[in-house]
Amino acid sequence: MNAVDLLLTRVSSPVLNQPGPTSEQLDIMYRAALRAPDHGGMRPYRFLQIEGEGREKLGHVFVEAAKQTTHEIDEVELSKLEVAPLRAPMIIVVIARLNSHPKVPDIEQYLSAGCAAHGIVLSAFAQGVDAIWRSGKMAFNEHVKARLGLDANEHIVGFVYLGKARKHKVVPCPPVGEFVQRWGHK
Repeated sequence: MNAVDLLLTRVSSPVLNQPGPTSEQLDIMYRAALRAPDHGGMRPYRFLQIEGEGREKLGHVFVEAAKQTTHEIDEVELSKLEVAPLRAPMIIVVIARLNSHPKVPDIEQYLSAGCAAHGIVLSAFAQGVDAIWRSGKMAFNEHVKARLGLDANEHIVGFVYLGKARKHKVVPCPPVGEFVQRWGHK
């Protein structure tokens, strides 16, 4: 698949089955992530790879977090949170590592981490591994961050779920003209 076809055909796959990515595919995904735009060469990101029983442990962390932050949460919602990490054989947690820098504001570091996540998603798809980048309340929850071992200057950019989709949903591209305006030109 050439790069343009990849960029124009990539889709998110919400439910992913086995197999997860191989170690060779993961190496390429991580190397693609490390090519993200990075003002100052700070590499303001890191990754947690969660698979196997780790997914169940993450589900328990989600339930703990929900119970601590939501006083009125029913068993159905708790059950959904508990099994959410089981929607794929592997999850990569993308973490932004923000460090004070006189020329590189936090937002640029955060965006670099987002580009690293996108690099993982694109390189996965290029290799025949399906993915979806999820965030949601758990990505911004302080209990989840603490249980995953994040430092005070670290933030979850997203959870990248990896596996194999049963089928790909065809998502049409909207007209480009709806999103592009010319400025400063008569």
